[in-house]
Amino acid sequence: MENTIFSILPPIIAIVMVLLTRRVLLSLGTGIVAAAIILTWFAPLEALQELVTSFAIIFWNEGFNAYNVFIILFLLLLGIITAFVSLSGGGHAFAEWASTRIKSRTGAKVLTVVLGMIIFIDDYFNALTVGQVARPITDRYKVSRAKLAYFIDSTAAPVCVVSPVSSWGAAIIGIIATILASQTFVEYSALEAFLWMAPMNFYVVASLAIVFFVAIRDVDFGEMKKHEVLAITEGQLFDPKKTIPGEMKEEFPTHSHGHVRDLLLPILLLIVGTVGAMIWTGYRNADQVFDIWLIFENTDVPSSLLTGGVLGALMSIILYVTQMKKNKTANVGWIGKGIWAGIKSMMGAVLILIFAWSLTSLIGSLETGAYLANVVSEGNVPTSILPVLLFVLAGIMAFSTGTSWGSFGILLPISGTIMIEADPSLLLPALSAVLAGAVFGDHCSPISDTTILSSTGAGSNHMDHVLTQIPYALTAAGIAAIGYIVIGFTGSLLISLGVVVAVLTVLFIVWSKRTTIIEKQQNA
Repeated sequence: MENTIFSILPPIIAIVMVLLTRRVLLSLGTGIVAAAIILTWFAPLEALQELVTSFAIIFWNEGFNAYNVFIILFLLLLGIITAFVSLSGGGHAFAEWASTRIKSRTGAKVLTVVLGMIIFIDDYFNALTVGQVARPITDRYKVSRAKLAYFIDSTAAPVCVVSPVSSWGAAIIGIIATILASQTFVEYSALEAFLWMAPMNFYVVASLAIVFFVAIRDVDFGEMKKHEVLAITEGQLFDPKKTIPGEMKEEFPTHSHGHVRDLLLPILLLIVGTVGAMIWTGYRNADQVFDIWLIFENTDVPSSLLTGGVLGALMSIILYVTQMKKNKTANVGWIGKGIWAGIKSMMGAVLILIFAWSLTSLIGSLETGAYLANVVSEGNVPTSILPVLLFVLAGIMAFSTGTSWGSFGILLPISGTIMIEADPSLLLPALSAVLAGAVFGDHCSPISDTTILSSTGAGSNHMDHVLTQIPYALTAAGIAAIGYIVIGFTGSLLISLGVVVAVLTVLFIVWSKRTTIIEKQQNA
């Protein structure tokens, strides 16, 4: 049933299951089982063998599959770093340090946005840390909790999805590598593809630009305006009649005697270690020729991520142990509990990635992409509109399921195989559109885990956060859709990015003419 209409059934089943059940692993697993059954013409024993093989090759494919295993280990190390930064009280210490240096309401908002962009190793880590750090500062300057939640949510996933040194980046690079390998596409490496895709993620460009503008200019609409009016004029940061999440509960005790270095050093060592290892392995594999593009083309991404992750995790544990000894609270048992809590926090992401890899392998064997590419090439669906269609589809999926990971885990392999067969020049725009749409849908979804964590970290009522963020997300999505239409017809990154920037410029000029709440108060 390879390269036939039956080959599209597994991904369709997975997508429909996700929309109906909102259970990503169950949906991916159902798609995997369906693919194995169809691939073997409904022979149960052979289907079981294909099923086992699709998972086995993730770890062992004619030898130890270091690429996949190292990425999984990197994700687990990120969880450990997150756990020990929280355990040591590094976020609390940074909040106290920053509160003595921020002197204005605008400064408090800009600090929150900047923190959201520099704490980019994981969106969960971002939401948990930025909320704890920024809330005391934004409360002092009467920034509503709804706006704080918007700043947190709209910088977490957008930055993670374009950063190669993040849980998102590692997972996406892994999926891209599988797509390219399954289609024997060797025009560029997975890392090169990821780096080129970053400026094509027009939703990220638009949403981050809007977040900065709103932080500086206080442009508010709809429900957000109501919250900001109450915060500025009456000091009411949230509606006391609504349910407000309290302090986040941890599985282990945190301390208030932490230091700023407990937060900064592990992240800094993670970044420096990863980038340094990427440069070294690329230089070594490029026959010791120092050419930056040649180096990154030949770098060993998984081992570099693993190196940085190990260094960052060790630093976070060392800082915690040092702190315990200094304060005479040493308890070796808490180290083990912290490591285990960090690993557990990443197991969901790891399982989604493993299932996505398995589905990618099976639909590759079914030649699903080749069949869909034939449909496209016959003129039924113009390739020029595929990027914007994929953006909308990914947005709908992420909104309905509450998970951007599940959405791009399903859609990236499908869109990748289609575009390689139909129009390789639009491969990267199509993949970027999937990632952009997944983040957009996640931002608007009330059942998104990142959205829930952002409202919790900010101390905002959850639905207040959802309703106040949607207008900004829809604005960014509209601009992104224009960009994907342009790049679909022109194939030019410069032209499409220029159009996105031009639209943003016009929008900001119009918004600048609005009188803000603070200006009205000053003129009264």
